[in-house]
Amino acid sequence: MTLKLIKNARIVDGSIAEPTEPLNILIENDRICEVSADATSPDAEVMDVRGKTVMPGLIDCHVHVIATTTNLGKNADLPNSLVALRSAKIMERMLMRGFTTVRDLGGADYGLVEAVEQDGLPAPRLVICGKALSQTGGHTDYRGRHSLRSVDYYRDQIGSLGVVVNGVDEVRRAAREQIKGGADFIKVMANGGVSSPTDPIAILAFSTEELKAAVEEAKNAQLYVSGHLYTDEAIRRALECGVESIEHANLMKPETAKLIREAGAVVIPTNITYDLLAREGARFGLPEESVAKIEDVRGAGLECLTHLHKAGVVMGYGSDLLGEMHDHQSEEFLLRGRYLPAKDVIRSATIDAAKVLRKEGEIGVIAPGAFADIIVVDGNPLDDLSLLTRQGVHMPLIMKGGRIFKNTGSL
Repeated sequence: MTLKLIKNARIVDGSIAEPTEPLNILIENDRICEVSADATSPDAEVMDVRGKTVMPGLIDCHVHVIATTTNLGKNADLPNSLVALRSAKIMERMLMRGFTTVRDLGGADYGLVEAVEQDGLPAPRLVICGKALSQTGGHTDYRGRHSLRSVDYYRDQIGSLGVVVNGVDEVRRAAREQIKGGADFIKVMANGGVSSPTDPIAILAFSTEELKAAVEEAKNAQLYVSGHLYTDEAIRRALECGVESIEHANLMKPETAKLIREAGAVVIPTNITYDLLAREGARFGLPEESVAKIEDVRGAGLECLTHLHKAGVVMGYGSDLLGEMHDHQSEEFLLRGRYLPAKDVIRSATIDAAKVLRKEGEIGVIAPGAFADIIVVDGNPLDDLSLLTRQGVHMPLIMKGGRIFKNTGSL
């Protein structure tokens, strides 16, 4: 048994608009066992954080840890060994930004989960869907207009975000394969996308019968379905089919936000990826046909934040970055901070993110029974969200599951 005691912690978790009064946090092995003004233990390693802010480890609800290049078609062609090694470095840098849990929306497999959990890889805790499900010509079909390559090629490529399936039976089989492989949820590409070559944003991907089949398979396994969705029509259709996690939602109409809240669904906006792609997508290697789609969704996505907030929809923090763009992961805080109160921006990466991942009480909070995922910040992020950016430079301590991965020695 190992004990750690963090003293004089002023906690910020997005639940209130000010840091708490100083509290002590007692940690036993990988869990928090007491949070109070007088928590103590004579056997504990003591860290005094007086004058600093303590936060739960951050949660990113929409990442692609195997997206080692911005051009996802090329990424799918890379050797599996190269993708796996690059992915390890991508995840380590995420952890060093204070993200102790991430939800992968297509690509990461259970082997990466095991490497993190069993082999102690310095990386965030991984929540995965396995491969996302796409129809022919949909988002994750990278073949382009003239390719005759069989889509079976993608099934064994770690660098491919998804698999291509058509018809109810294929959707069922693919969903069951992801569940067998350790998926925590199922992902469906139910709209067109930016990074894929032959699917305009507005297309409705999959039939309603196919979407309902994916939902049924997920619910049979006590899981849920996440949908890649942009347009209002696609979002409403997905809600009717039982999709519970809506990714992006850039082109949603204000009145649809109320339907999302009434359905108990959640939304994960991912604005930083469009902001970056609009400015530097071509330099990063994004194909010309993908660059042309960006403006269809960029500005509307930022406006959508206020509609969702006003309707009381649970929003998770999401970055959705690719390749060279991963280092901008924390800048989503700044984009959201232009439209939403800092408290709610932080909450999207803590308490509400835990709801998205269905891990309330385990992550995203500093409370007895939760994993000891803790970051220490120089200053108060409620006053300055930029303290959560710059690759963790303002974070002298980063802990995941009671294990310290960063300690600058200033505590």
